[in-house]
Amino acid sequence: MSEHIILISIGSNIEREHYTRQSLIALKQHFNSVAVSSVYESEAVGFKGSAFYNAVASAKTTKSVEEVCAILKAIEKDNGRVHTDKKFCARTLDLDLLTYDNIITTSPVVLPREEICFNAFVLWPLAELVPHHIHPETQTTYAQMWQNFDKHKQQLWPIDFTWS
Repeated sequence: MSEHIILISIGSNIEREHYTRQSLIALKQHFNSVAVSSVYESEAVGFKGSAFYNAVASAKTTKSVEEVCAILKAIEKDNGRVHTDKKFCARTLDLDLLTYDNIITTSPVVLPREEICFNAFVLWPLAELVPHHIHPETQTTYAQMWQNFDKHKQQLWPIDFTWS
């Protein structure tokens, strides 16, 4: 079985230090070679709410896209995430599969996730963690995408966060 490289976004705005830390513990239990970006604080996007902590993790896995998505949803649920009909709301933990190798698909999830191109809280951590990886659709590195990103659109700042 070959290993696939996955990129996962991490977000929390409820007990955010606790749940951000819990995300890494859980990801290390399910995937191999987990690495994580710095943690960034960002204003809520799409609703009025507390600021988020955001990061991106890379990992390796032999699991399918469907299995990875199921694991991420289970981790969210285990950490008190309540899924509602509202797309933009406060949450204990939000884990999204951003990429799975270089595949482009719309089923069972959209890959690569559109947020990569539109949200500083996803793109900046990606550019830091895997600057030379190439976005499957734009064929541009994450470092180049971040360099060209309109940084005035969203407020985002790195914070001092210790994972251990």
